[in-house]
Formats: sequence, C-alpha cells, structure tokens
Amino acid sequence: MTGPILLSRWVIDHYGAALAEAAPGAPLVVLHDGQVDGDVAAAEIAFFSGDLFPERVREFLLALRDATGLRWMHTFSAGVDNPFFQSLRQRGIRLTTSSGANAVPIAQTVLWYLLDWSRRAERWRDAQRRKAWERHSVIELEGRTLGVVGLGPIGSEVARLGAALRMRVVGVRRTPRGDEPCETWPLARLDELCRIANALVLAVPLSDATRHLLDARRLALLPHGAFLVNVGRGALVDETALVAALASGPLGGAGLDVFEIEPLPAESPLWSMPNVIVTPHNSGDAEGNLHRATAMFLDNLSRYGRGESLRNEVP
Repeated sequence: MTGPILLSRWVIDHYGAALAEAAPGAPLVVLHDGQVDGDVAAAEIAFFSGDLFPERVREFLLALRDATGLRWMHTFSAGVDNPFFQSLRQRGIRLTTSSGANAVPIAQTVLWYLLDWSRRAERWRDAQRRKAWERHSVIELEGRTLGVVGLGPIGSEVARLGAALRMRVVGVRRTPRGDEPCETWPLARLDELCRIANALVLAVPLSDATRHLLDARRLALLPHGAFLVNVGRGALVDETALVAALASGPLGGAGLDVFEIEPLPAESPLWSMPNVIVTPHNSGDAEGNLHRATAMFLDNLSRYGRGESLRNEVP
C-alpha cells in the first residue's frame, strides 16, 4: 500500500475520489488553515500543489522539513532550478514536475508578444488615448524566421503557433529526436540560428550550461530589428547586455516574462523601454493549470503504487 501523502485541503476537496482511486487506503497528511492534520514525519509522498503558491509556501516548507520519511515529491511547477528543489535531491528524495501543464497558455502569451511587436500596437493605443486617427504600417510575420530555443512542451507549442502564422520555424535542442513539430537543429548551431532569426524565443530550463546562453556576442548576431522573447528563466540572458542591445544594438524589441532578479527592481531600465513588454513571471497563469498539474500528480501516484516509472522525473 502507498504510504502517507502530504497535500493541501484543496486537493482533497477537488479530487478526493480520484485520490482514493489512485492510492487506495493511503493515509493523508493534510495542510489547512495553517495546521497539519496527520503524522507529517511519516509522510512518504508530498504534492506541492499550485494553490499553495505563493502565500502558503512557507507553511508547506515547514511541513516538508519535518517529513523525515519523504521519498518522493511532485511539484506543480515545471522548473526546478530553485535551491529548495536541489536540497530535496540532496536528501535523496525523488522529484517530479508538472512540465507541460502550462505550455499552452505560455505559448499563447508568446503569440501575443509577437503580434504586439509586429503590429507596433503601442502606437495605436497611444493614438487612441489622444483620439487621433492615425494609420500605422505593420510588420508581416509570414515568411519570417521564428527561432525556438528548447523544444519541450512550451517550445513545441510555440513552434506550432508560429507555423500557424506562416512563419518559418527553426528549433534547437541539445539533441534532435526527429519527432519535433518543426525543422530542428542541435543546440551547437545556436549561433547560426541567431543570425537568421527575426524573432527568437527562449524556452529552456536554467542550468550551468544555459546560464547567459544569450550573451552580448550572440545578441550581436541577431538581424537588425529582431525580437527576443524569454519565457524560460531570466538568467538565460545577460540582462546588462540585453538592455544595451535594446537601447542601441540590433534588437527591435523584447517580450520578457522572466528576469535575473525577481521581482524586477524598480530601477531597471526595462520597465520604461518603449520596445519592451514586461510581464511578472506569469505568462502561463491560467485557471486550468491547477487541474492539469493535479492530474499529472494523480497519474504519477498510480504509477508509483504500481512500481512503474514516473512522468517528468528529474534525473
């Protein structure tokens, strides 16, 4: 029988029957109203669900600290570069993610970035505020090259939407598999992609190998007027070099959901740059994410009980 499971009251209220089916008879250790009901030290499994973020993260972490018997945790997030997750790995705890749960809403935000840039929408909005009947030309996306760095769930969905816009989509990933939704090159050809990408989307995890993947040298390779989108992690880009490239270099604009320091400091010039769209690391904050992530956890919970491999397990 599956051991005790640490989770929030929200999961039980919304998925009680499915939880009982996935792990019949498993004891529950429940977080609610700032309290823990059950023997947290005995918890074998934990689910870090999205309803706990961000207000109740501390409550969850304190409970997790006392879960000395923990063997596996599933998180609602896709990225696990935070030191908190590394500390779990150091404790020998298996870790699975909800990678893909928010891929569609994030990709749709990327599409908005691209359309806003190509339509130079701020000029129309400004004219509307001034009640001025002004015509403005637009940039055609059809036929232009969309580069996608990283072809996980988010990058793959971005590639499909780019193709729907009739753009030429070229993706890069560490090792192409042959099942990608677009022309795909190995990551070693990133410089080559930078030279042809009219728009470049970053959708890779942060690691030692990808930190400052886009530095001043690679930013200078981009065609004049190119547009950069970052929905991966802020440290994928050298932010100082990015500001310089936006101010006087090749970049025509950027859509940024992630930053090297978050929240983005008030003194950052990115806030006031007219060619930059800033969103506060919530490009995929859609109501369905909680449910999609929970469905992934429940599927893994069934797999765990049967001794099968888990989806999205961190190596």
